[in-house]
Amino acid sequence: MIAMQYSFTLPADYDMAIIRRRIAEKGHLLDHFEGLHMKAYLHATRGEDSRENLYAPFYVWRDSEAMQRFLGGAGFEALVQSFGWPSIRCWQVWDATLPPEAAHARFASRDIQPIAPYTALEALRRNELARMQHDLERGALAAVTAFEPTTWTRVSFRLYDEMPLRSPGEGAQRYAVGHVSQP
Repeated sequence: MIAMQYSFTLPADYDMAIIRRRIAEKGHLLDHFEGLHMKAYLHATRGEDSRENLYAPFYVWRDSEAMQRFLGGAGFEALVQSFGWPSIRCWQVWDATLPPEAAHARFASRDIQPIAPYTALEALRRNELARMQHDLERGALAAVTAFEPTTWTRVSFRLYDEMPLRSPGEGAQRYAVGHVSQP
């Protein structure tokens, strides 16, 4: 599996109702996309747990063929015509729990952290899995842990019905969820 995210930083005075309306109108279009495990339509409003206005969908793909089919399709082409050519981050998924209840998520968190040189990757994976299980036991509806070996980063992604009270750390971003597609 592959986790993928791109993010559009929007102007500080951008009317985020435009993004919420876009998600409401177009979110269902990937509900049955073959090879997609999940797409969370994420947005963040400046001043509400975010330093910037963001539109930042997060995906989990079965394989690279499905991801390529999406990126080469009309939907992605329309997106880049509206918002520009994004830089896309991809991670190899270590573990993912994506039950049907994830479709009811209202909030998300994404935490990207560096992996120190010479880290024992299997031990790190076990630690991330334990952290993921801990978060699921405390209210996360869905969870993904993954890593990227070019820049040596790891990502923890969670979906929630209610956002936990703890404040996000460096590298963390909180989002509102407009829609979750789970074919």
